[in-house]
Amino acid sequence: MTSLRKLGSSDLEVFPLALGGNVFGWTADQDRSFAVLDAYTAAGGNFVDTADSYSAWVDGNSGGESESVLGAWFAARGNRDDVVLATKVSQHPEYPGLSAANIKAAADASLRRLRTDHIDLYYTHFDKPEVPVEEIVGALDELVRAGKVRHIAASNISAERLAASLEFSDREGLARYVALQPHYNLVSRDTYEGPLRDLAERSGLAAVPYYALAAGFLTGKYRPGTSVESPRAGGAGKHLETERGRRVLAALDEIAEAHGAPVATVALAWLAAQPTVAAPIASARTVEQLPALLGVGELSLTDDEIAALTRASA
Repeated sequence: MTSLRKLGSSDLEVFPLALGGNVFGWTADQDRSFAVLDAYTAAGGNFVDTADSYSAWVDGNSGGESESVLGAWFAARGNRDDVVLATKVSQHPEYPGLSAANIKAAADASLRRLRTDHIDLYYTHFDKPEVPVEEIVGALDELVRAGKVRHIAASNISAERLAASLEFSDREGLARYVALQPHYNLVSRDTYEGPLRDLAERSGLAAVPYYALAAGFLTGKYRPGTSVESPRAGGAGKHLETERGRRVLAALDEIAEAHGAPVATVALAWLAAQPTVAAPIASARTVEQLPALLGVGELSLTDDEIAALTRASA
């Protein structure tokens, strides 16, 4: 059985792969979403990541679709307490920004859609530098004290703003961020490595990286001369045009062959082995896509293999 990992300084213990909820209500309808969620939890998974804005970018959607699907699934399965549930605030069209009033109103709206009385991990989705960190942290602390949120976290935030937030929490004895959700993968390392990761490491924060598979590029399905039907194909395919992208694919292929493992599993295993990383996020719109993701909990790369991938991705 795959071991759970402690999430930073919190009391949360999570499966080493967070299931991304961005596809629920978008490329996966409710029935397909339920099937993916059932298969993920049946395999021992317990960490689901969504946001109040998923999937407002789709014609006909207004935001909150993913949370609504999850709420229906919790109600149907009666398993809310078995899942570490993460969602986010700041990007919903009706609840934009990080003012104190908006954070609290958006949290209540998320709780209604999710059909639950608490959120285990509540992220600020995109930082809003025009809002003082004191206002943001103060509002999040009120949610924790009210029992609506267990732990707080940040995504898409600068090292400077994160440091100011942590200092304010420590000084005032308020709820403190326990995790960070950065954009981080084998073909996007400078989006996290450096001052932000150094601060997370010093401060005991766990990282839960998004775009862990670079919008599908690190699954290995994008190859020269091939075309992939996916809403994200354009973004993923561009990595083929870079020398680094081609180097990374070659290194992944070699290591995947040595282990008899899917390319995606190797890419996730490299990420899971990096300092501060507790669980990469990856999404599956079909049950068939899940095994390659779940394999991260079982695949241990050697130091030499991790080093080879690190060199290829430099």
